[in-house]
Amino acid sequence: VFRRLPKRETNMAYKRKSWQEKMADKEGLPKVLALEPNFPCFKAVSRMGAKAGDTCVLVNTREVAAVMQEVSAGKLMTIHEICKKIARNHGVAASCTLTTGIEIMITANAVEEMKKEGKRNDTPYWRTLKADGFLNEKYPGGAEKHKELLEREGFEVARKGNRYFVSDFRKYLTEG
Repeated sequence: VFRRLPKRETNMAYKRKSWQEKMADKEGLPKVLALEPNFPCFKAVSRMGAKAGDTCVLVNTREVAAVMQEVSAGKLMTIHEICKKIARNHGVAASCTLTTGIEIMITANAVEEMKKEGKRNDTPYWRTLKADGFLNEKYPGGAEKHKELLEREGFEVARKGNRYFVSDFRKYLTEG
């Protein structure tokens, strides 16, 4: 049985945060924690070599964006390289892949939002791929736009099922 939820009171105006506002530093971050098996990122982080009890960092969007900014033309980076670099920067075993993935998506959308407002931001977010070279469907314009931006730079993008990936992406990876 479904029931209607009460309407919000009209004096409780709600304004959705812009992508740029979402990039603002979050209170309490970065935060270093001991990695536990019940963490949502545990499986992914353990595939990168971290074990339960190892230190893991949760970071702010600006730190992730700074790493993405470093990827030069002709190079690529995956979420794994970003996590490894951030972990090294903090002197810990791992960086949470879940929060890093969210911060990557926020960065991409903030860059496009800034462009639409006439603000300059040249962070090459499209050079950041998901694990195993897959394109990010959560980027502005989805995987199709991501594909277009990569092909414009000379990368060969192929299809695997209903997902796109960069062919031979490993040979273009920059050190994380």
